[in-house]
Amino acid sequence: MTSRSCCTPRRDGSALAEGMVSAPTVQSVGAHAPDCVAVPGGRALVGTKKPLLVADGEGPLVIQRVRDLWWERGAISIGQFRRFVEATGHTTLAERYGWSFVFHTHVPGGAEGTLGIEGLEWWRRIDGANWQYPTGPEGSQGNDDMPATHIALADAEAFAAWAGGRLPSEAEWEHAARGGLGDVPYPWGDEEPDDIGFFPCNIWQGRFPDQDTARDGYAGPAPVTSLTANGYGLHHMVGNVWEWTAAPFRLRSSTSAARKRNREMRGLHLLKGGSFLCHRSYCHRYRIAARTGNTPDSTSEHTGFRVVYDQPPHAG
Repeated sequence: MTSRSCCTPRRDGSALAEGMVSAPTVQSVGAHAPDCVAVPGGRALVGTKKPLLVADGEGPLVIQRVRDLWWERGAISIGQFRRFVEATGHTTLAERYGWSFVFHTHVPGGAEGTLGIEGLEWWRRIDGANWQYPTGPEGSQGNDDMPATHIALADAEAFAAWAGGRLPSEAEWEHAARGGLGDVPYPWGDEEPDDIGFFPCNIWQGRFPDQDTARDGYAGPAPVTSLTANGYGLHHMVGNVWEWTAAPFRLRSSTSAARKRNREMRGLHLLKGGSFLCHRSYCHRYRIAARTGNTPDSTSEHTGFRVVYDQPPHAG
């Protein structure tokens, strides 16, 4: 069913072999109501001089050029995704599979009797978990202002094409996340979040994986435009939910270790930003340079996406 991955639970990729994952086909741009801000282009800093997780390819720090773009202020919400589904009849991969991954403390009625991942038992396979019912059919329906999760890469690409946008590159994502601040680890600057009183993003507080004190106000995902935006007006560029990008997961280094790592990660796709489950003691990936990879068919309670537009979008 799965293979082990530190931050993002992974399907085994069988959907690729079964033809369940394919490039989206969209007849025309849909009636999407974007909620955007303009992000100026220019010299984009990508990576860091001080990688914390070297094996993930966080370094080196390089400079790339990016163009002016228009970004959704938050991850695509359940309400936005619902309008897409109503307009297109799209069925997500999690719905076609019939199950997705839910964090163990969020399973309605408790996780006892559900199937987990060896070594990552906090992730449970829950039948019927999808974007409409993020914790499964026994839980409540997701609110429209919450991020759409349990989203596979093809689902994100299909929405973006319908909306007239696309998924961002890693350079575009990091440039936007920095909010004009330059070489900083976090979208708000240098100060690190803690479990006591500084809560600039939605991550874990407490003892992972059993006790989340929710001192930041959220014991799960937060509304997509909650908490303070960065300098470009973008919310939750780190924490809250992982965001699919347009890039495969690859290390930029040409060392033998990097080449070996790239062979091991072949077929995985790049996600950025971390999630509400990140904590320094376990997954310090709520940093701009942090990154992870997953199979394109993988879906979970903490994985969503954000859309960018090459031209100013117009509400439908």
